[in-house]
Amino acid sequence: MYESFFGLKEKPFSLLPDPDFLFMSSKHSLALSILEYSLAGQAGFCAITGDIGSGKTTLVRTLLRRIGRDVTLGLISNTHSGLTDITAWALAAFGRGTNAQSDAEIYQELMHFLIAEYGAGRRCILIVDEAQNLTVEALEELRLLSNINSDKDLLLQIILVGQPELLVKLKSQELAQFAQRISISYHLTPLNYADTRRYIHHRLKVAGADRPIFSDTAIGAVQYFSGGVPRVINAVCDMAMVYGLADNKTEIDLEVVLRVIADRQASGVSPFARDGKADDPAVLAEITSLVREAMELRPVPDEEEPADPVAAMNSAAPLADKAHVNGHAVAEGYPRLEVERADGGQSYDDLKVDALSLNDYRNPPARNGANEGQRPSWFRRTFRRTS
Repeated sequence: MYESFFGLKEKPFSLLPDPDFLFMSSKHSLALSILEYSLAGQAGFCAITGDIGSGKTTLVRTLLRRIGRDVTLGLISNTHSGLTDITAWALAAFGRGTNAQSDAEIYQELMHFLIAEYGAGRRCILIVDEAQNLTVEALEELRLLSNINSDKDLLLQIILVGQPELLVKLKSQELAQFAQRISISYHLTPLNYADTRRYIHHRLKVAGADRPIFSDTAIGAVQYFSGGVPRVINAVCDMAMVYGLADNKTEIDLEVVLRVIADRQASGVSPFARDGKADDPAVLAEITSLVREAMELRPVPDEEEPADPVAAMNSAAPLADKAHVNGHAVAEGYPRLEVERADGGQSYDDLKVDALSLNDYRNPPARNGANEGQRPSWFRRTFRRTS
């Protein structure tokens, strides 16, 4: 509707979880890294949680794009409280039909399938989205599925993705054994103002924009009322561009965003983090203060990424055998991901950053177009292997 007016090739703020628009904030990069590490590290269970609209499903879809051919994937996405036969659902998620007449037969079929895939050199990963909807009984059945794994042979990995209610369930006494099986977990929190600003600019650039469209104060209002939740940011920004088209404004300013907020509040549909009225002088003062403080604290210009800590470490001092720079131990000319403990011991001694990864830090590849400002996840940057 407004794409041609703003010089865009597509809508930048769709509510659909499109991996092409994924913004790798520090939080999302870490969450994706944890997902990737859970697969590479063969964690039996991994849990990723976050508020509604925080970008969990988009992360999962991005992960699906990166999974190699040596992985057989099953995805359960339409969970609900009535879903009880988890084993049957898991079998269906892997694309396997069944004529089994009992739970025991279904379990046997799933076990034979997992063993066959393992024998063929493929790992099986089951992703359960919206896992907070599962009952305690269904989650316990998932735990029992992990008993298929034995000794060093990991036949099935399970990734749970859900809202904060999932954490509440996992902390209950009934699921104490289940919680002990979760070796990796991460809670995705909302964006701050700086990330919201980069998020909006990133989505506009992916959609084809060659200039800023939202003013800093307009973004401040979006941040203030959305609370930094990506889905709410998208909803507000999308309507702000519709209002901009109607007013023949090629730049979205504070006044446009506040009108969107006020109209949503007047209609009674206002899923905002703040309840203050858009025309309240106190609200305007808070928005102005938010923007001013963020701009004063911003360490680098808009177009530049924050300095990478490893790159900064490498340029700060020459690397020496067994030296320590910024708290990181280095050896053989390269930094190690290890930190000295109080007892003098060290952790993660085997996670050395290899020469290729370090070269990427020192000489980052040129970026352009939709990928400008985006980096691989921390996991990919750190654990790339030399050929």
